[in-house]
Amino acid sequence: MVTQNADTATAALKSIVSDFEKQNPDITVDLQFRAVDAHKDALRTTAGSSSGPDIYYNWAGPGLGGELVKSGVSLDLSRYYQQYKWTDRFNASTLSAYTQYGGHHGLPWTQRTEVVYYHKDQFGKAGISAPPTTYAEWAAAAQKLKDAGLTPISMGGKDNWHVMRLLDTFIETNCGAELADKLNTRSASWAGQSCVATSFEQLKQWSDNYFNKGFAGLPQTEAGALFHTGKSAMQIEGDWFTQQNIDAGDDQDNVGVFPLPTGTGRLYGFSEGMYISKSSTHPDQAAKFLDYFTSAAVEGKYLGVFSSVPVNKDTTSANTPQPLNAQIAELAGKAKGFFLNNDQNFPTDVTTEYWRIQNGVTSGSIAPKEAGALLQDQQARTVPLALQAFQSQFASNYGQLNAFIIMSILPVLIVYLMFQRFFTQGALAGAIKG
Repeated sequence: MVTQNADTATAALKSIVSDFEKQNPDITVDLQFRAVDAHKDALRTTAGSSSGPDIYYNWAGPGLGGELVKSGVSLDLSRYYQQYKWTDRFNASTLSAYTQYGGHHGLPWTQRTEVVYYHKDQFGKAGISAPPTTYAEWAAAAQKLKDAGLTPISMGGKDNWHVMRLLDTFIETNCGAELADKLNTRSASWAGQSCVATSFEQLKQWSDNYFNKGFAGLPQTEAGALFHTGKSAMQIEGDWFTQQNIDAGDDQDNVGVFPLPTGTGRLYGFSEGMYISKSSTHPDQAAKFLDYFTSAAVEGKYLGVFSSVPVNKDTTSANTPQPLNAQIAELAGKAKGFFLNNDQNFPTDVTTEYWRIQNGVTSGSIAPKEAGALLQDQQARTVPLALQAFQSQFASNYGQLNAFIIMSILPVLIVYLMFQRFFTQGALAGAIKG
């Protein structure tokens, strides 16, 4: 299970498990913690096998949690939804991510909201009197911060999804909500779209001028440390970052948040859920734990530690929310909806290509105006990239994969067989001296 790298969240999870085990002494919960990418790797390695977990955490988007559901690894929880009346527990918009594949796969845990965290003193030093509300104001603020000798925004490019957040934001800003949704669900072409070219141009501009030096080799956690210690003015993060920032000792009176200024009225975010493996030998016990885990009492007790926005309709916070989380919850209440991170929209092979092009643009090896066509043109992929089309985040179609490998080497093999004697003669000629 991902811990979000926050000490308080880890302690809270252990406390929830301990309380459940006291109430259910016949059930033991083995809680395992991993970082984000290590967690994805572990799921991919154990998916569908008997060594997989009874309960696993995952992101609910079609490109992550959806890949595992499509691979037949997730157990349909419809009978447990009926037994525990879970349908009445969550609102329809939250549940839609867990019913989109037919049946009920997974149980909502959080609704994440991603915003821009900023340091008020650095904004003041740069002469920025208020958080930006438009892209033009945001770009102008970044330039003012740079002119003041400050690092405008910290990015951890070693984790591709961190820089992706800015690119996703530019797509939403320049293309608008309707076209962005079509692009991100691949129902519209990325080629020839002026708004796509503009978005990649802006990404190049920001990476050249406003990112921290050496961002490409820096993991997201180290980028976060730059922000926590006041070495950057802004960072794009989800509401989990509030607790991380508190744990790191940053002055909360000096930290503010504002929504990504896309102009569409939508917030950037995603849902996280808890799933039961189809291979689980303890599905009833797993469902009982999830019923406890997502109850109003438990969510209310820890609201703000995992997420600032409750997913249980009956939840009332037992604690005074952190001021930043209260602001984020207020923003969520006013939003016109959410737009999803693209590594959750896209299947794994498309995400890989999206990141490759993103990194090519920031490094200067790909022109921004060519980026959209490259993403759209599946024919332009090299064989190694094309192979990934037969591999999802959690499963591989080995039959089609092996067939493609054989087909890819056949032309080379045929050419070699046709001209074998010339290769042999050339090799022998080079071996004879005099």
